Amino acid sequence: MELKYVSTTCPYCGTGCGFNIVVKDGRAIGIEPWHRAPVNAGKLCQKGRYAHEFIHSKDRLAKPLVRKNGQLVEASWEEALTLIEEKFKSFFPEETACLSSAKTSNEDNYLMQKFARAVLKTPNIDHCARLCHSSTVAGLAAVFGSGAMTNSITDLEESKCVFIIGSNTFEQHPLIGRRVMLAKKKGAKIIYADPRFTPTAKQADLYLSMYSGTDVALLNGLMHHIIENGWEDLAFISERTRNFEEMKAVVMQETYSLPNVSKITGVPVEDLKTAAEWIAHSKPSALLYSMGITQHTVGVDNVRSTANLMLLTGNLGVPGGGVNPLRGQNNVQGACDMGCLPDVYPGYRKVADPENRRKMESLWGMSGLPEGPGLTVTELMEQLAEGTSAVKCVYNMGENFMLTDPDLNRTKKAMEHLEFLVVQDIFLSETAEHADVVLPAACYAEKNGTQTNTERRVQRLRKALDPPGEAKADWRIICEIAGYMGYGPQFSYSNESEIFEEIAKATPQYAGMSYGRLENPDALQWPCPEKEHPGTPILHTKKFATPDGLGVFSGVEWKPPAEVQDAEYPLILTTGRVIWHWHTGTMTRRSETLDSEVRIGWVELNPMDARRLGISNQEKVRVISRRGEIVIPALVTEDIKPGVVFIPFHFKECAANLLTNGALDPVAKIPEYKACAVKIEKILPEEGRTEPEKSKLWEGKL
Repeated sequence: MELKYVSTTCPYCGTGCGFNIVVKDGRAIGIEPWHRAPVNAGKLCQKGRYAHEFIHSKDRLAKPLVRKNGQLVEASWEEALTLIEEKFKSFFPEETACLSSAKTSNEDNYLMQKFARAVLKTPNIDHCARLCHSSTVAGLAAVFGSGAMTNSITDLEESKCVFIIGSNTFEQHPLIGRRVMLAKKKGAKIIYADPRFTPTAKQADLYLSMYSGTDVALLNGLMHHIIENGWEDLAFISERTRNFEEMKAVVMQETYSLPNVSKITGVPVEDLKTAAEWIAHSKPSALLYSMGITQHTVGVDNVRSTANLMLLTGNLGVPGGGVNPLRGQNNVQGACDMGCLPDVYPGYRKVADPENRRKMESLWGMSGLPEGPGLTVTELMEQLAEGTSAVKCVYNMGENFMLTDPDLNRTKKAMEHLEFLVVQDIFLSETAEHADVVLPAACYAEKNGTQTNTERRVQRLRKALDPPGEAKADWRIICEIAGYMGYGPQFSYSNESEIFEEIAKATPQYAGMSYGRLENPDALQWPCPEKEHPGTPILHTKKFATPDGLGVFSGVEWKPPAEVQDAEYPLILTTGRVIWHWHTGTMTRRSETLDSEVRIGWVELNPMDARRLGISNQEKVRVISRRGEIVIPALVTEDIKPGVVFIPFHFKECAANLLTNGALDPVAKIPEYKACAVKIEKILPEEGRTEPEKSKLWEGKL
């Protein structure tokens, strides 16, 4: 019997918890604490505790699949790669696109964007950050010069006030929630703003029960009250910022007086006053947010407003302060850092700059990289559905857009306009079912590499066991395809460490890193520009990353969601996660322990709405938007604001994204998952149809 413990990093959220995989005779049999892991110190949430259970699932992909006569059948690697080579070479660069993945390593992502730009010569490279935190990248970069979390998870304990908005931290990022509770134990005040009274709200000292889509109004109202009372940090504003008067002129309008903001948001005036006072008078104060802020048609505006508030109160560049976006997936920060975005190379260097292009061509020893930015994945899907896209061929690594994209009926139409789809994954996902070729990949426990957590900490993945059957690490598959395409010498890596050496050359923030330095459990936080540099736990301590070193205020006006409730669709739908599952459920729903806790989705609605609709708890109902409808059990609860309903997005049987709105933020091109108009109808069990006399919806105003 062989028994070993292999230290690695969790494959779920962006917290970056470390743990030990217990391997017995070549099989993962459990997860045990790794007390040296800096973020979680041996503690884990439910998903991390059972992160081994999906690894040996019987339906893991173990051989390539090729579509023949309409069916996916097993094939050899040679047959699959030969077909891919033939098809890829038959398309012009503008007819191709690559989708990378926040679930895979930095090494995998780096090679995917290199493959797109250097082999296919296409600028069309994107990944799921477009759907979760592209607003953060654009918004914070405009204010601070860097689109990343400003502080560290551990220094949240030093906060005197923690303001959480648009993040159910205790379910989405439980080990960050632990740091918040340690701050509270030391006397910190916790403010929480959300339409739902979540587990995070239950630990807060002040709960702001707001309507989804009113974030800018709420933040402007807090700033209005702070300035009105002279509580702003004038020294910080004078020394470290610019454009204060522009921001002040907007937030001091009567629109953002607390009585008016209360009408817009639904938050009582006294609660708004208390929140403003706590934030202004508690130094340091930290602001935490997640997709409740970013997934809006005003996502970038929301992000800029959070930054305005922290600039106004001087809570940047200090332990326990900062603007702290909590990244959703394990490597969404790293995938962005690696340049898996259509407008930037690794290190966020603009592709439109000819000098940046020359540097990458020199590093890669290849010429003819595409000029200018390509399509975002949301633009691609929109154009494909309309039949106007030039793209005919997509190479997709690990993305399950047939469940993650908004308006899934539109996504299905988009698939009909693709001529060739390659999907590389660990399971036959809902997206892979539409593929022409499916390539079996290794999961997190079956490969080496690195991933970058939400606080910019670059940590090691360590191989614990071999992948099933003929499955291979993603980076090896990319290299093999490149070889078939005639680019073998440019993709001739023998191991992951060699790829990381190139990453350090291509990415200024990683320049001082190496596998040797990352063997230390604490790893390194970027920027780490030199080999002796200790890394950077807190950004912007002396100056911002803007050209003049100053933080940039901006005046941001509140705008309602792209779709608001009306007489026909009188309810606001918002979506999100639950603690037991992860995104499309590809991994967690194959974990026996996790799936046994929650097997199906639900729609939460307030008892007031339930009474008006004649709906009982656990009754199956029909939820309808202008884009689609689903049948789903109702959960009648006081924990959600009247007029708002919530659906978790993990369950394909009642997919929330059949309902959500594909309208995009004009800057970040992120969809508005967090606010759209819906109606709910009763279903007659014996007839399976809407009961006409009971289907008339409440038409009252919120």
